[in-house]
Amino acid sequence: MSKFKKKKSGELPAISTASLPDIVFMLLFFFMVATVMRENTLMIENRLPSATEVEKLDKKDLIMYIYAGQPQERFQGKYGKESRIQLNDKFADVSDIQAFVAAERASKREELRDYLTAALKVDKEANMGLIGDIKQELRKANALKINYTTREGDISANKKGNY
Repeated sequence: MSKFKKKKSGELPAISTASLPDIVFMLLFFFMVATVMRENTLMIENRLPSATEVEKLDKKDLIMYIYAGQPQERFQGKYGKESRIQLNDKFADVSDIQAFVAAERASKREELRDYLTAALKVDKEANMGLIGDIKQELRKANALKINYTTREGDISANKKGNY
């Protein structure tokens, strides 16, 4: 009898699955960190007008969005077909804008509050009287940095009346 046994020829060793849970959790953690959740659910029609001279804003965290337009079809039974304002995830009146601006400022660090920009995402069919009212309320709240959000495109189609 020999002290050492000879290996069986040609067999491969079993694959170790000990590190498999580590890999799965690492992938799960990566996707949890890398995924961006949608901030607001649009409750209005938001067909943005087109413009040729478009600039991208640098810091998205210093922007407060104000949406304006006709309510989507599923909300028209409750809110009607008139253009409305949406702040975050709810419909609001013009008088709510100052409180919205104050809340947005309070949520930012003190040194960044002066750089806060109001971005108006307005449907191209929205009532301009409503836009004027929004701008007046922003002035009262001392939110003087306003951005009109548009989509990049040829405005010659708009001049022909193809909205």
